[in-house]
Amino acid sequence: MLLAAAALMWGGSFFLIKIGLTDLPPATVAWLRLVFGAAALSLLPASRRPLRHRGDWRLVAVLGLVWMAVPFLLFPIAQQTIPSSLAGMINGAAPLFTALIAVAWYRTSPDRRLVAGLAVGFAGVVTVNLPALEAHATLGGVTLILAATVMYGVAFNLAEPLESRNGALAVIWRAELVAVAVLTPAGLHGLLSSTPSAASMAAMVALGALSTGVAFAFFTVLIGRVGASRASVTIYLIPVVAILFGAGLADEPVAPMSLVGTALVLLGAYLASGSRRRRRRPTTTEPEPAAGRPL
Repeated sequence: MLLAAAALMWGGSFFLIKIGLTDLPPATVAWLRLVFGAAALSLLPASRRPLRHRGDWRLVAVLGLVWMAVPFLLFPIAQQTIPSSLAGMINGAAPLFTALIAVAWYRTSPDRRLVAGLAVGFAGVVTVNLPALEAHATLGGVTLILAATVMYGVAFNLAEPLESRNGALAVIWRAELVAVAVLTPAGLHGLLSSTPSAASMAAMVALGALSTGVAFAFFTVLIGRVGASRASVTIYLIPVVAILFGAGLADEPVAPMSLVGTALVLLGAYLASGSRRRRRRPTTTEPEPAAGRPL
């Protein structure tokens, strides 16, 4: 139930963004989800624990930019021109970029499983985007989602040692607070100049409190019960949920080729992240999120 709930909340975030964009500008959508998300996490004692290393505050601030502020802004901007289901499919490549950046970051030699995963995943990303790239109007949106997904790869490698030292929720909550501060001027201006409906505001509350707050707590508890490797299955369900929401509730078209590409992305992500899970050993007894995290 924890796994299904986390996958549902994270996969449904793309659909909630789509609803919010009907009345709110992209910067306000990103800002509100962080405001409600940080508020939800602040209710958990584990989130409010102090950082064990004061020097980590600078890295947490950087994490707030590359994991929260910038990608959360890029997604709603992109979803003005591309379907939410396509955004979810591309986001499924986050574990691939995480593994690729880890190889460059830590200067390790990739094993065969990792190389195979990256190759299959790259083929999948290309296949997912081929139908969309036929329409030039969506090229910019696809590029923004890819940029956000690459930033996730950087953020997840940066977050791993921070969370090992300080605890997952403590780092996530502070990173969200940094992102809130960065986006407040643009987000508040957009809110004051908009006329949001009850539906769009309800979507923002759900996007923030659930997808950006409760889902992280559920995922952390899940890892503590079943381990990071088994819990990471949640990540591979996110594109599936995004497709179901987009096609089922928003009547968005889904090209068969994109579905094939999504399957390749998930297979590649499983192979690539699986090799990293075998190589690394936990440095703390506190449960931490796996490397390939979601939106």
